[in-house]
Amino acid sequence: QVQLVESGGALVHPGGSLRLSCVASTDIFGVWIMGWYRQAPGKQRTLVATLSSSGGTKYADSVKDRFTISRDTGKRTLYLQMNNLKPGDTAVYYCNSNGGIPVGDYWGQGTQVTVSS
Repeated sequence: QVQLVESGGALVHPGGSLRLSCVASTDIFGVWIMGWYRQAPGKQRTLVATLSSSGGTKYADSVKDRFTISRDTGKRTLYLQMNNLKPGDTAVYYCNSNGGIPVGDYWGQGTQVTVSS
């Protein structure tokens, strides 16, 4: 079992920046993909960015060149640096871990990001 705890969400003005963090309760071994997803009110949860155990990254078109996903292995923490935030980025952001060992598909509880003037 892996517990994921997100933090860093806040209310920010358009053009501002935030860094989200996701701490895992245990080390994850093997081949895995970790990522950030978001869900706006009344909409489905969608992919924001993923990072694989091989170092590959993938971003949604809407966040390319503004968001950066990274990981600190020693701290068991996944980050999402978000720059030049827009009102359309407003959503609950969820951390996900899939594959690897412990085996399973794990989600955090989410952290709210609101971009508004």
